[in-house]
Amino acid sequence: MTSTNTLSNEIAGELRAEILRGHYHPGERLPSERDLSARFGASRGAIREALSQLRQLGLIDGQLGGARVRRLKDARIAVLGPLLSLNDTPDPKLIGQVIKTFGALAVLTAEEAVASASQDELNRLRDIVVSIDSLAGDSARQQEKWRELISSLSEVADNLVVQLIRNDLRAQFVDQMTELGIHAAFRKRVMTQILAGLKQGLSKRDIEKTGAAVKLYFEELGLIMQQALADHHDEYRKQAS
Repeated sequence: MTSTNTLSNEIAGELRAEILRGHYHPGERLPSERDLSARFGASRGAIREALSQLRQLGLIDGQLGGARVRRLKDARIAVLGPLLSLNDTPDPKLIGQVIKTFGALAVLTAEEAVASASQDELNRLRDIVVSIDSLAGDSARQQEKWRELISSLSEVADNLVVQLIRNDLRAQFVDQMTELGIHAAFRKRVMTQILAGLKQGLSKRDIEKTGAAVKLYFEELGLIMQQALADHHDEYRKQAS
């Protein structure tokens, strides 16, 4: 059972990568179960399980006559992880979209948190901001504290959706950046502005100021990460050539 599941996962992973790389185009049928079975040296049962995984991602439709590839925009969010890890370095444009989208959710969450937080919760959030400030010069540890702050804001706001998305992004994005040795080193002037806005917003329960500070954080993070990934990609290509 375990070996069959492992083989199905491997087959699904290879077919998934081929679809994401454009080897199969939207509307095109995948090879038949018989042909895939011959290609991978696997049972029809293992092939069906692999195709089932692709359906769960929204990458294919199960139709009479064989599985047909769907448009990527019709897939489910779970495909984001495979997309980010498709190449040695994630696509900077895709990373920018991820950060921008999650940033918009984080702003709403921060505003909800400030509006509903007790005084003790506001004090705890402000303590995290102070600890971020104290770690100036240590971008890796600062980012750990930033993740703690975003998590705490979503908990205070009781926003399960943001918590789940954050968990997924951590597994698919943050850990990958860490493995690549890429950390977000903010410009000192911008970080000072962000932290000052957060301290004032949390101290005065100022929803607008807190939201603006979180928005600025994600705008800066997006710019930094896209540039870092572009530089990393260029360096990788130089080493490979």
